[in-house]
Amino acid sequence: MSYRIAGIDVHKKMLAVVIADVAVDGEYQFDRRRVDTSPSALRGLAEWLVAQEVQEVVMESTAQYWRPVWDALERDWQPRRRQQEGAGPMSGTLHLAQAQSNRGPRGRKKDFPDAERLVKRLVAQELTLSFVPEAEQRLWRTVMRRKYQVTRNRVQLQNRLECLLEEAHLKLSSLVSDLLGASARRMLQALADGETNPATLAALADQRLRATQEQLRDALGACQDLNPVYRRLLKLALEELRLVEDHISQLDQEMAGLLSPHQPVVQRLAEVPGLGVDSAQQIIAEVGVAAATFPSAKHLSSWVGACPGDDESAGVSYSHRSPKGNRQMRRLLNQAANAAVKTKGSIFQLVYRRLVPRLGHAQAIGAIAHRLCRLIWKILHEGIRYEEGGPAVIKRRTQARAAKMIRELRNLGYRVELVPSQAGTPA
Repeated sequence: MSYRIAGIDVHKKMLAVVIADVAVDGEYQFDRRRVDTSPSALRGLAEWLVAQEVQEVVMESTAQYWRPVWDALERDWQPRRRQQEGAGPMSGTLHLAQAQSNRGPRGRKKDFPDAERLVKRLVAQELTLSFVPEAEQRLWRTVMRRKYQVTRNRVQLQNRLECLLEEAHLKLSSLVSDLLGASARRMLQALADGETNPATLAALADQRLRATQEQLRDALGACQDLNPVYRRLLKLALEELRLVEDHISQLDQEMAGLLSPHQPVVQRLAEVPGLGVDSAQQIIAEVGVAAATFPSAKHLSSWVGACPGDDESAGVSYSHRSPKGNRQMRRLLNQAANAAVKTKGSIFQLVYRRLVPRLGHAQAIGAIAHRLCRLIWKILHEGIRYEEGGPAVIKRRTQARAAKMIRELRNLGYRVELVPSQAGTPA
């Protein structure tokens, strides 16, 4: 019985497509076709794959150029393939292979041979396949990753603003903790509008600011003879900052609307120490509402790269370096772990204090990130809520253990008297 697989080598303006019947013995016979990447050409490609009775399609993940090809085949080819009579469990399956796993010999890279190699290595199970979520989840990822990029732009803008102030001999950043806070922004806006009196600028600061009025007047003294070019540059920076913050606000509203049906899941994740609403939304965008793709917490940890690696040969372990995994989730888990260990009374703080003398800060944070990853899987996959297991719980467990030991001693015939401990008595 024939079983046909298509391999697609993806480029920006063209696709190299090959089809072979992998059920026949001997060398594969490939049908080749070069296809344009326009929407009409992609619809024609889906029609051709249906006509050729292709069961599976594997393509190479080339930058972002694979996305329109995937969307077109998912919309026009996959449903028709699965609805055909006699369709098997793998019929209509799309595969996305990491480019590194399809690498050919040095100096032997060509379009159609690369596509043929995709088919051969897929059959031999030698490709590293990527996890591609459903269309709705891909939309969530797009919004959250865009928000992360805009947030990074805000941080870069803050750094550029500080460089501009230092060049203009305005030492405001040495006195305020947040250069983009309310007090600093009022002073910077007045400075950009043409204010030349240091005392007037210093009076705009909040009373809770630690810096005194005298210190602020001294730091802003250069505004009296400030070149007008610096004022115009400062005004442009503040306008850009308002635009960036407006984009972040709109992205927050967009993501809240997309995840409104899954609000209970967001709330359960946000209850975990180190996480919040924004972190919960990012996690759901990356792994899904129920993490259904990952059958266990170990699978999720391996995909994220939040577990030790295993590089062993001839019984010798050479490295336990963690795999690269998903960059977005690794960044998020490391940030959450650093926040969780600072949450007073949390179990993560106790575990961190126990591990850091032996492992150091970096490896202890990695261990906390691994625990968070497993906890996230249980919350999403099993629908449970987080219950704190910090000092209060440990104290109750210690008291229960002591009571159990006392009962066992009395059952054995020992006489046990409880004597209250006195403060200041040496142990």
